[in-house]
Amino acid sequence: MKLAILDRDGVINQDSDAYIKSPDEWVALPGSMEAIARLSRAGWRVVIASNQSGVARGLFSMDTLNAIHAKLRREAAQAGGVVDAIFICPHGPDDGCACRKPLPGMFLDIANRYDVSLQGVPAVGDSQRDLQAAATAGCSPWLVLTGNGQKTRDKGGMPAGTQIAGNLAAAVDAWLTEE
Repeated sequence: MKLAILDRDGVINQDSDAYIKSPDEWVALPGSMEAIARLSRAGWRVVIASNQSGVARGLFSMDTLNAIHAKLRREAAQAGGVVDAIFICPHGPDDGCACRKPLPGMFLDIANRYDVSLQGVPAVGDSQRDLQAAATAGCSPWLVLTGNGQKTRDKGGMPAGTQIAGNLAAAVDAWLTEE
């Protein structure tokens, strides 16, 4: 089974310092839905791993988050893609959970759910915490330059072996070319 793990905000959709708090605020980045569709058509499972501390902060409810994810899935389906699962950490930065990136808890949950090793599985993010969680879990970290990606690249200190792509579509191009 081919598996890709994607962060959400800044990778699939536009990010906001004020958080994405409603389906109306969720706007796909150009080419991201088509990239998910290309992975789906090529037999890949697409899984999202996303910190969503806005829940803990009281900025939106789980019902609202589910509505945002329903919109994401609808738009992916309209492009011909499938998002197989969405893993979230609803906790705040000081809650001490194991699932909040940069800790690898969500990634380990994904490995358990699919009964797979994450060794070499591509995991895409736009922040240092995304890359750290991916690398700690054994994934192959990929930085996209959308969202906070350019700032993350410029800051340096990324895990060894981090690949860089302009956006999700360019990362998917690289993976599908390697097949």
